[in-house]
Amino acid sequence: MKRTRILFLTTIFSLTVFGGCRPADEEYQRQIRERIDQYADVVLTTDLAWLSEQERDMIPILISAADIVDDIFWMQSYGSKDQLMDFMDDPYAREYARINYGPWGRLEGHTPFYPGFEDKPLGANFYPPDLEREEFNEWDHPDKRSPYTMIRRDADGSLVSIPYAEAFAEHNQEIALLLEKASMLAEYSPFADYLMKLAEALLTDDYRESDLAWMQMKDNNIDLVLRPLDTGEDRKFGHKAAHSAYIVVKDHDRSRKLERFVEMVPALQARLPVPAEYKQEVPGDDSDMYVYDAIYYAGHCNAGPKIIALHLPHDPEVQQKAGTRSMQLRNVMEAKFDGILQPIGEMMIHEEQREHISFDAFFHLTAFHEIAGGLTISDRVTGPGSVRDALREYHGIINATVSDLMALYLITQLEEMGELTEEELKQAYVTSFASVMRSSRFGTAGAHGTAGMIRFNIFAREEAFERCQETDTYQVHFDNMRKAVEKTVEELLIIQGDGNYRAAQELIQTYGAMSETLQGDLDRINREDIPVDVVFRQGLRHLELD
Repeated sequence: MKRTRILFLTTIFSLTVFGGCRPADEEYQRQIRERIDQYADVVLTTDLAWLSEQERDMIPILISAADIVDDIFWMQSYGSKDQLMDFMDDPYAREYARINYGPWGRLEGHTPFYPGFEDKPLGANFYPPDLEREEFNEWDHPDKRSPYTMIRRDADGSLVSIPYAEAFAEHNQEIALLLEKASMLAEYSPFADYLMKLAEALLTDDYRESDLAWMQMKDNNIDLVLRPLDTGEDRKFGHKAAHSAYIVVKDHDRSRKLERFVEMVPALQARLPVPAEYKQEVPGDDSDMYVYDAIYYAGHCNAGPKIIALHLPHDPEVQQKAGTRSMQLRNVMEAKFDGILQPIGEMMIHEEQREHISFDAFFHLTAFHEIAGGLTISDRVTGPGSVRDALREYHGIINATVSDLMALYLITQLEEMGELTEEELKQAYVTSFASVMRSSRFGTAGAHGTAGMIRFNIFAREEAFERCQETDTYQVHFDNMRKAVEKTVEELLIIQGDGNYRAAQELIQTYGAMSETLQGDLDRINREDIPVDVVFRQGLRHLELD
């Protein structure tokens, strides 16, 4: 069997100069420090004293496994981390590279911040940098669109597809051994079973059984998500899943308070504003929602802006068999609200509506964003194939936008059903609008930043808010907001169900750009030194395990 060596992007691209300055210049030092200061330091920790001794002993093992995932993601995003750090002779540049997993700023449109690099390739390091869509489409290979393969060129220049299980074989074997070791400490047998199945999945690229085992865990205190997950790093074709790892501790009390909303998912799906054929994908009856405190992030989820919630698994077949799980990462969410969202709201929301900005609303918006993720459409309604394959590079942005807006729609429905108060609905609308300002600061390099701009521009089109010129603040029009949300959720779900690539492209091109007014307001926010996102100080030294 012919063996192919994976060639990672470790070469130095054509020379560019960041801001006209070189690393030794004082101006460069100032600019790079300003970029680092966009991220507020947050210590990632929580109370672990209530865990059993074996559970606490398990955490260092899981962190070691997550660190290997981090190494894998470096190779997917850039190439050799060690070579890059050796090449950079400026300590601030190294720090910013660690935040961004490469020499490109994720908040700056993946442009380089260190001399010697061009803009980040759209396909990151998943594909050869010279691969164009025409060649990819003409290439006849059954696994080319698999989320679990690296695409490379052979010695003769022809394309080859290398499974993750082979590309990262040594890393996967090390992780598998650590997971097997952790499983022996697991007192909760479903968790032990999951860890063993996950170890096998990493060696085979078949995650279905481990996903099913993960969904069987209901009463575990520690949870681990470790695998290739999101395809957002692949901005070229939207096919390849990047590796992430989360280690979290369950908050059982807060989880119980969310149970009543999960029970309402079938009724909420029935109320979606689309024809019946667009709401036939019904998640399994065992769907659930839990609240956690995160204690470790690694890989893609740790790059640039940080995820505050997850909705898993992504596999439609597993969803049908076992349902879905929404994971609310409370401590990360609270850090972002206190340090970023609330200060933005106090600055940008009209004083008459500032009382409606609340952490509870932010928490519920995030929770229903994840519920909405299970109600979006995976398989085309009007023909064969998946929505992901039909919408290609636009899938992530459309999915993020519809999930954001559907969260507001579901909260509106709960208010109509008498499950939430009118004041809670107003809090959701105002807090969501303030959050548009927060997520739009991520820029167009990621799905959530573009989704924020789409929401802002559509709300402007539908007159869901007005800007007070005297105070440079915004005021939400609640009735227009309600109508805008329903209208746009319908539009987006039909785009998904039809797998309408052109409609998705047109919507993103029309509404996914930064308006001059919004840019001016974001510049004002930036001048107030409000962080754009957070960077974690994490690891064993921040956890009280003894």
